[in-house]
Amino acid sequence: MPKATILSVDDDEGLQTVISHYLESEGYAMLSARSGKQLLKVLEENTPNIILLDLVLPDTDGISILAQLRGGKKIPVIVVSGKSDTTEKIVCLEMGADDYMTKPFEMRELSARIKAVLRRAEETPMAANESTQGGGKIEFGGFVLDKGQFQLFDSKGVSADLTTGEYRLLEALVSAPNKVLSRERLFELTRESDYDSFDRAVDIQIGRLRKKLGDDPKTPTYIKTVRGAGYMFTGEIKNA
Repeated sequence: MPKATILSVDDDEGLQTVISHYLESEGYAMLSARSGKQLLKVLEENTPNIILLDLVLPDTDGISILAQLRGGKKIPVIVVSGKSDTTEKIVCLEMGADDYMTKPFEMRELSARIKAVLRRAEETPMAANESTQGGGKIEFGGFVLDKGQFQLFDSKGVSADLTTGEYRLLEALVSAPNKVLSRERLFELTRESDYDSFDRAVDIQIGRLRKKLGDDPKTPTYIKTVRGAGYMFTGEIKNA
């Protein structure tokens, strides 16, 4: 029985062959698609455990695909792209990608990252179940952080529509009130990866969290910037 099923989406036939042969030798079952249309067709009949997604496809772009995947099946995605621009990486992470690899790369690193993402995917339902059983809600300033639903709600029960990255970041901060967390530490807590730490990605997510919380960065109520050190949650927690 295969370890997991992986869907590789890339129009480079040679790379598809190399990736498939290597990962099959590692015990994975492989599916493939060379366009956005083929990807959607494969997903109609299959539910892979993880998707390897190239950003440049003949009929669409990876960013659009990420948006569609986020609204459908909750399948982990590793972006595999020839684009090394940091902004591109940040956008993909913000859109819900679980990791980002720049071509060319070693197959051993790809395998390691796949294992890490699959491990997180397996642990997430367990964590959600444990938090629900243990009263996994944290209240502060009229907001409720629901660990069971991985979401933030206001006093009227309206969802703040946090992305996965935003939720993990807020949970990390709220779980360590009045304690400064560095950007590197926040990245580790939210991405659970020891690879490249994109400081700017954390800054952008903090900015978006502040907007959704209605928090003024000049006179913050919830998230304070500690210059040269990181960020700190300063809100009053009612219960946890």
